[in-house]
Amino acid sequence: LATCLSTYFAGGGRSSLWDGLTYSLCLMTILLCHEMGHFLQAVRYHAPATLPIFLPMPFSPIGTFGAVIAMDTRRLDRRQLFDIGISGPLAGLIPALVFCVLGLYFSEVKPIQNGPDAIQLGEPLIFQWLTRFFFGEIPSTHTVYLSSMAFAGWVGLLITSLNLFPIGQLDGGHILYALLGPAANLVSLLVLMGATAAVVLGGYWGWILLLFLLGLMGPAHPPTANDAAPLGWTRRILGWAVLLLPIIGFTPQPLTL
Repeated sequence: LATCLSTYFAGGGRSSLWDGLTYSLCLMTILLCHEMGHFLQAVRYHAPATLPIFLPMPFSPIGTFGAVIAMDTRRLDRRQLFDIGISGPLAGLIPALVFCVLGLYFSEVKPIQNGPDAIQLGEPLIFQWLTRFFFGEIPSTHTVYLSSMAFAGWVGLLITSLNLFPIGQLDGGHILYALLGPAANLVSLLVLMGATAAVVLGGYWGWILLLFLLGLMGPAHPPTANDAAPLGWTRRILGWAVLLLPIIGFTPQPLTL
């Protein structure tokens, strides 16, 4: 309920009932689909797990930290870990892309109006491609004013891409460990170090807290009950393809005030 309220106000609920409800409903749908993807697979493999826990972020442009489930994965084998780890991002990505496409249809290109409350959104590659498909080349004096649905889709892409970074206990960390086994821990450490260097050198200070939390949890992934369980080529191809999603779905500077 708290996250419904925080996303409602982040979506413009103070000025427009429809905008607030649309943004909240769409974003909560993305988060719910993502976490239920994990949860249903956990039920399938009899891994103890909580129901999705939504995290509100009041007084922020997006209204939420996302959602999580608490789960005990120690009894899982490599294949089961892979299935649980990848099901969440895939389940959340589908509505996120649907809302991006439908939301851009209802968005408008208008002259840029800079003001004290103006927020510019970073555009990941996939969003740039969709924008160009709908609106063609946009003059430098104009920009796309996103509908509430498109904004929710944009946030969904950001959250999904963040979760797929191959670090520790993130979804990408689960997938990478299932693909590489213990060797994934070295890759995870290198990715965390590279991300830290990029934040410092690029001046993307908004990510410092997230990097601190990831460092606190540690980049290493605990072993599964059976690291030798076979994955098969279908899972391997799907896993590497999904790990590439942040390249087209993430932007290092999502919000510019």
